[in-house]
Amino acid sequence: MEYLATFIDIILHLDKHLAVLVQQYGVWIYAILFAIIFSETGFVVTPFLPGDSLLFVAGALAALGGMDIGVLIAVLIAAAVLGNMLNYQIGRYLGPKVFNWESSRFFNKEALEKTHAYYEKHGGKTLVISRFLPLFRTFAPFVAGIGAMSYSRFTFFNLIGAISWVGSLTLAGYFFGNLPWVQQNLTAVILGIIVVSLIPVFIGWLQHRKA
Repeated sequence: MEYLATFIDIILHLDKHLAVLVQQYGVWIYAILFAIIFSETGFVVTPFLPGDSLLFVAGALAALGGMDIGVLIAVLIAAAVLGNMLNYQIGRYLGPKVFNWESSRFFNKEALEKTHAYYEKHGGKTLVISRFLPLFRTFAPFVAGIGAMSYSRFTFFNLIGAISWVGSLTLAGYFFGNLPWVQQNLTAVILGIIVVSLIPVFIGWLQHRKA
């Protein structure tokens, strides 16, 4: 029971234990980080896994020599892209099944068509922006699959979102993560990143109201 509690604590607070894991597992740390990011973006049931903070702290540790920043970014981008692809495929598989329940009050063909229309029109920016929003980045590709967003369009914005998310946060940690003020206010820094990423959503909402 004690080992299980320790394992859960490491998974839920991986960013705090990352330095220890780098020392213990060496090159295998890349596989561990791949698995975490892949799971966080690939399964609807695991949105609680660390994302933003993990990328930031991983970048900071790379700056100290714990990992190669180039390899780290490549591995994490691959994990983010493949995770979203899996989530999309799951949604695409389940969507037609649940939305064809004609007797259901909520899951019906009309709802499916509306979801499809939304993701064909706004799905690109939704996928990119959601990368920076906890919970949203886990559900966005799943809903894109349910709405049958075209695969080529999804793939393009999936790649753009993964590069933007992993690249920006990991490099931010690499260049600024070891500053004393940042280390003492890591939570505030991550929240600041989330607030900044919400600005386009807020602007879009205002434009929609004016229209």
